[in-house]
Amino acid sequence: MIPFNKPAVVGQEFSFLQQAVDRGQLSGDGLFTKRCSEQIVAMTGARAALLTHSCTAALEMAAILADLKPGDEVIMPSFTFVSTANAVALRGAVPVFVDIDQDSLNIDPDKTAAAVTSRTRAIFAVHYAGFPADMDRLAEIARAHDLLLVEDAAQALGSTYKGRLAGSLGDLAAFSFHETKNIISGEGGALTLNRGDLVERAEIIREKGTNRSRFLRGQVDKYTWVDIGSSFLPGELIAAFLYGQLDQAEMIQHRRLALFDHYATAFDDLEQSGRVGLPHAPADTTGNGHMFYLMMRDIDDRDGFIAHMRQAEIITPFHYVPLHSAPAGLRYGRSDAALPVTDDVSARLVRLPMYFGLGQDIDRVIFVARNYLMAKPAGATWHI
Repeated sequence: MIPFNKPAVVGQEFSFLQQAVDRGQLSGDGLFTKRCSEQIVAMTGARAALLTHSCTAALEMAAILADLKPGDEVIMPSFTFVSTANAVALRGAVPVFVDIDQDSLNIDPDKTAAAVTSRTRAIFAVHYAGFPADMDRLAEIARAHDLLLVEDAAQALGSTYKGRLAGSLGDLAAFSFHETKNIISGEGGALTLNRGDLVERAEIIREKGTNRSRFLRGQVDKYTWVDIGSSFLPGELIAAFLYGQLDQAEMIQHRRLALFDHYATAFDDLEQSGRVGLPHAPADTTGNGHMFYLMMRDIDDRDGFIAHMRQAEIITPFHYVPLHSAPAGLRYGRSDAALPVTDDVSARLVRLPMYFGLGQDIDRVIFVARNYLMAKPAGATWHI
């Protein structure tokens, strides 16, 4: 079977794990946490980076830093993972779902501007498939209304927008090192910060609401509880494994971009004929090879493709169920208008296997996929 994802050891992960054990500190904020944070700053251009146990944790920290209170609103796309909205709902605030752009599949700036109210406190912009959203336009909206601009950059480490790195484009950014991402630690994440006035409070929130980080730097003679927070930091074993991956980040991205380009070339003729849609980098952006998807004709076509690939033991899942129509989305969030692009994309998008060790199996994926697509040409009717 060819899975959708398969985690890989790519460098000195095992050696670093042993070093972490030998050093005798397995709790967080040790040597490898420091090394990872420094590397993430270098890879994002951010002012500071705080390692977390997940991207979910980083988003929850961002929601606290936004000072969200019950009744406040945060604008975000509906086409995203639940953590984006959960971080807001946990503060008692309201996720306000808006539609995505048809081409980039990122949050639509025009819809974002129209959704701003007197209760809006922040914009959470998701960089879908590793391609950054239109951050200049979103930044204009944020500045005009004094809103916090947060990048949900879970998929976008190493991507750029107008020559600037993802993670340096908003006030804050959340990254994921889940095993489905390019750089992995099983579970793991990071919060990057570009506003100096938020760094110290972010450290406090991450350390259970204490000023422990200042104590460890010798800035106070004891640490104590000073704010709300939680235990958002990972252990040193997670950090040690992650550092082994970050150390090979350039090689990993090169490999994934090569796979992305191989897929794009293989399906180009079918896109030209109108049979499928393919991902393309929005203007002024570069991707990181995180994901490759096909945009099928309709939900029946998509489900037929998934069944065809599964019969050949190739796993090709669809992606997000829109949050605005999910049970919790209806309970905790709202949308002021229909979200036709989100609904359409959710019904038609299917993802192809994409992972570091895919190798020559990519040609089998392409062969089986093309068999289905060529047998059901554009305009044909297909039902399971």
